[in-house]
Amino acid sequence: MNRNLSLWLLLGLFGGQLALAQTPPQSSSTARPLSVKTAKVLVTDLTRIKQVGGIQLAPDGSSRALYTLTTTEPQPDAPDEFDYRTHIYLSGLTPNSAVALTRGTESARQPVWQPAKSANGTATSQQIAFVRNVKGKPQIFIMPLAGGEAYALTNVPYGATNPVFSPDGKRLLFTANVTFAELQADTLLNPGKRGPLWSIEKPGLSLSALTGSTAKPNPDGSLAEVRAYLTKDETDKKAKVITRMNFQGEATTEPMLSFQHVYVIDVREGATPRPLTRGFASYLAPVWLPNGQTILAVTDRDPAQHPDREYDSAIVAISADGSGTTTPVLSEAGKSFGNPTPSPSGAWLAYSVGQSRDVGFAQLGLATLNGTTATNPKQVAFDRAAGGMAWATVATAGQQRRGAKTTTPNDEGLYFTAPTNGDVPLYRLNPTTGTIDKLTAPERGITAFAADQNWLVYATTAVADPSALEMAAVSGKNAQVLEQPNAGWLTGKVLSYPEKRVYTNSKGQAIDYWIMKPAGLQAGKTYPLVLNMHGGPTAMWGPGEVSMWHELQYLCAQGYGVVYANPRGSGGYGQAFQRANVRDWGTGPAEDVLAAATAAAREAWVDTTRQVITGGSYAGYLTAWIVAHDNRFKAAFAQRGVYDLTTFMGEGNAYNLVPNYFGYPWDAGAKAILDANSPYSFVQNIKTPLLIKHGENDLRTGIIQSEMMYKSLKILNRPVEYVRMPGATHELSRSGNVRQRIDRLLRIWEFFERFVGDPAPNARVK
Repeated sequence: MNRNLSLWLLLGLFGGQLALAQTPPQSSSTARPLSVKTAKVLVTDLTRIKQVGGIQLAPDGSSRALYTLTTTEPQPDAPDEFDYRTHIYLSGLTPNSAVALTRGTESARQPVWQPAKSANGTATSQQIAFVRNVKGKPQIFIMPLAGGEAYALTNVPYGATNPVFSPDGKRLLFTANVTFAELQADTLLNPGKRGPLWSIEKPGLSLSALTGSTAKPNPDGSLAEVRAYLTKDETDKKAKVITRMNFQGEATTEPMLSFQHVYVIDVREGATPRPLTRGFASYLAPVWLPNGQTILAVTDRDPAQHPDREYDSAIVAISADGSGTTTPVLSEAGKSFGNPTPSPSGAWLAYSVGQSRDVGFAQLGLATLNGTTATNPKQVAFDRAAGGMAWATVATAGQQRRGAKTTTPNDEGLYFTAPTNGDVPLYRLNPTTGTIDKLTAPERGITAFAADQNWLVYATTAVADPSALEMAAVSGKNAQVLEQPNAGWLTGKVLSYPEKRVYTNSKGQAIDYWIMKPAGLQAGKTYPLVLNMHGGPTAMWGPGEVSMWHELQYLCAQGYGVVYANPRGSGGYGQAFQRANVRDWGTGPAEDVLAAATAAAREAWVDTTRQVITGGSYAGYLTAWIVAHDNRFKAAFAQRGVYDLTTFMGEGNAYNLVPNYFGYPWDAGAKAILDANSPYSFVQNIKTPLLIKHGENDLRTGIIQSEMMYKSLKILNRPVEYVRMPGATHELSRSGNVRQRIDRLLRIWEFFERFVGDPAPNARVK
């Protein structure tokens, strides 16, 4: 299943001039009165950040919520190395009431409550399910909250993830990823051991020619025996034979397809799971309908099309009786449907829908639901990318706490988040009236949430605190902080608060940008300025974006001012804005970010002779583009970028960005546009000292991109340095090896210091 890849490639920003609005430091409910602030953010504070996620309110209406907390823990037997660990906590929905339910070196994730009734009919939820690895494979565990050990519910050879309880709590839905070879041999998922409806695309051979033979491997034998020998080499990983189109993963090539299938299992020890889906297709985002008899999931629209070539997706209904019966619910040529989210009453179906191949984002859709029939499907008038959709949970029958009532279609509400102008607010849609209300304060982001008929519980990110747990009324009012896992190490830290400005570009578009002063700025002293940019190119930065919190604060702590922006093509500003860089990745976005840099350089504290620039992924591209066209920067750091767009077609798994934005190189006129938009076409103009970084296992943008640029600059005898990060993927700055993430930040600072720092006399390296 091949989805629109225009959301890939992250890190680049800015656009400015005409300062219209300046935002004072935010007053967030996550902010705490702290002692005198004298300590600056350290690079190693990266290891202290704790992230809240996975929030689940108890379905019985009791004052309880599950959430996960992800931390970075030192490895006791490996100095300077760290592990990411996630564990499950139980909150009593009062401040500082959370207790850990899991612990140890093995993470626990994806917690869900089991709906249940006690013997007297009163609603009670006394068990949860969660996922934990066993012998390298994820499996689902059941934990009784009244006491006792958690036990493994599943022991599936393919692994088991994404648990979802049935409405009555007696069964549990989960998914498993199965490779092509495993599927061929599995008689439950593939009765009769048949092949797929689509071609395996192995020139000159059919699937039966490969699977019907009983020949033994023999390099000196018959043709059938030689084929068996070559197949064994593939099995033994002595060769990778690639016939599929999308063979590049994130860290390694994947010549063999894999498929996600849906299972159901009774919630009791020793139960045997039963597959609900079959064949050579994937079924994503499965969810129960309220009747407990049917599941909705997302799959390829055309099962006869090779998954790498099918861009359309449909929402289908799957019988929970194991018969394998599927029925289309929402399907249309040229469209991709996803995220099926039925309301508790079963009256509404929320979903996402977008063009299968286009620049832009899937939009929020809503249909009335009668059994498995969706009628009056329509796109909701909301020009932002809605995500994390969830209806308010309904208290189980018999529950009286908080005065809960039976939910009807007229009082159901759909909650979701959406990147919006630098923030990620929480919204509520009234499906009857179509009205949408913003529920959370500005200058912050909601990274996870859960809602019932009375309360919202959510994780926030803000400048004052990168991650906290809060709750509020369903209206969003009366917010209070429940947990602040970062409060201890944040105490006394000097933070820099971004000041928002707006610039009108040459297309008449309003470009948001933010300026951050150096931490501990002293009057009369001047400081270097770094232009830091986001990628995507559809990413969005702002006070409510979580991934850059530490990097921006660290740079400010090192005595740098920072300016960042959301240039044309960014997410969070609507479809038209996001499409404004089609066939223009360089000139237009560069205008926007450079205008921001120009405006920021007018600040009295900026030393205009000490400006530097950096960005990763698409912003690595933009960094190289800018230094090939502008000489104001004393140094530049281009990270995991794309520099030659035609080469990118074969080098990265995000290659669909090329046809989506520019067309294929063989399309009429497209090659000239690709060359005109490739920084590599202007490599001879780069004279700015440049540091290039790429992960050796990065297959999203591809390491050859950086090596072409580096080698060419060396031939031209320009000041350039290249850092390869062993084992690192494209996600290095967000979820990669912690030591390498620290290394990356230190290299940014160290390289810039060579050219704009304050060294002792005659100590500058030239």
